[in-house]
Amino acid sequence: MSLPTLRQILELPAFAGAEILSGQTKLDSHITWVHVAEVLDVARLLSGGELVLCTGLELSRSSPEARMAYVRSLAEAGVGGLCLELVRWLQEVPPEMLQTARMLQFPILVFRTEVRFAELTRAAHERILRPAPGEEPLLEALVEALVETGRDRRFVEQQLGAVLHLPSRPKSTLLATLEALLSAQFNIAEAARRLGVRRQSVYYRLEQLRGMLGDLESLERRFGLWVALELLKRGASG
Repeated sequence: MSLPTLRQILELPAFAGAEILSGQTKLDSHITWVHVAEVLDVARLLSGGELVLCTGLELSRSSPEARMAYVRSLAEAGVGGLCLELVRWLQEVPPEMLQTARMLQFPILVFRTEVRFAELTRAAHERILRPAPGEEPLLEALVEALVETGRDRRFVEQQLGAVLHLPSRPKSTLLATLEALLSAQFNIAEAARRLGVRRQSVYYRLEQLRGMLGDLESLERRFGLWVALELLKRGASG
């Protein structure tokens, strides 16, 4: 798989209007994933190369020192860039953040109009997972490898075990909710829209999923769940 650069991600139609404020020398760094996060300690959950999307909710409530530490933590974690929506919580990037980012040559990108993060992540992930000419799609390759080696059923059981043992109706409801959450990058409103239910229903089901499956936050865990759901569609079960 040939990973796109930040420059190539920004060339996608969904990212039209993004303004680059710092880190112009890092635009050719490769992007491994896109992660929506408001918490300031998100760096500990990342493995490097991610593009972080943020509305600035927590940043607007934080001290200048905390904002500077946030930028430094992202840069030190090898994050590919920070994309801020300057609409509701922030109208400008705080100067101390911008100064720190420019000193570290860390990319900060901004949208000055409202954007849908679900559309940004979908477009970016399609580009990230797109195979180079002659290559097989990553998800397809992993699924086929698990099936061919006879490890598909065990993998599904490891990822989804507790949910698989529920009665048919609650099992199908939770699996559909999990797929919608993954597709929407755990954006509750977007997942509710896809499922045709109220947001409160999604919150309730998410708590059930967390209680049965544990960690749903790490990128590795979410990708594993994607693979398991795809295997289920092909007939694998625990």
